[in-house]
Amino acid sequence: MTAAGDDTSETPETVLAKLETLRAKRGYLLPHHGLMAVGEPDLLAAYDQMYSTLTLGTRVLDERTKEIIWLVILTTTSEAIATHHIQRMHEAGGTDAEIEAAVRLAAYARGAEYFNFVRQHWAPHLADYDAVRAYRDGLNSLVAGSGIEPGCVEMALAAAHACQRRWEWVDEHIVGAYREGVAERALLEALSLMMFPGGIPNFVDVAARWQRLILDGRVAASPAFEAWARAPGQGGFDEASGGGDTPRQE
Repeated sequence: MTAAGDDTSETPETVLAKLETLRAKRGYLLPHHGLMAVGEPDLLAAYDQMYSTLTLGTRVLDERTKEIIWLVILTTTSEAIATHHIQRMHEAGGTDAEIEAAVRLAAYARGAEYFNFVRQHWAPHLADYDAVRAYRDGLNSLVAGSGIEPGCVEMALAAAHACQRRWEWVDEHIVGAYREGVAERALLEALSLMMFPGGIPNFVDVAARWQRLILDGRVAASPAFEAWARAPGQGGFDEASGGGDTPRQE
């Protein structure tokens, strides 16, 4: 065990230089950047590479669509420090009205559990109540005239629900994304954006949900994604060690 106050291999000059490089790339700094620069420079480099790939690089999504999805995720997870995404949304051509629409989508996602509440507790008193139909009717009204494309809505809400571990609604929106003709790599990018604000374990689990939708025939996957879904040995350590099946999300 090392004593508090032990020196690191970093000098004040190298720490400040790394932080200035990071500031120039991102446009801002947060305390954890400096903390890693002082004591975990290799971790900072790996973290920055992942963040840059997730956020700053261009993959499949256009910048406006990506920022709409970011804003839905960040609102859903109450990420108050992420105001730079508002600027990025504007720089990508997004409007204040579209930002407000993204906030409404996040709020709708947080309240979706109440459709299931009604199904579980009040359905005997409501003839022909269908939670999914009611949810979809409300969503259609919410996004009408918003300017946000249907495929973007499906991707954003799949990611938002995954952050909250509401797997039934995740399934609904992954299926919806296929129905709207969203490219699989675009959907993957959208879901990957939740890694930092929504948590890596939730990204692991949303991948398992998508895999199950393919295996159950609920979505028509491309050959490459079908091969991924059917590849053996993806059950984690328990499967590899013979310790039992990996638990399914409910």
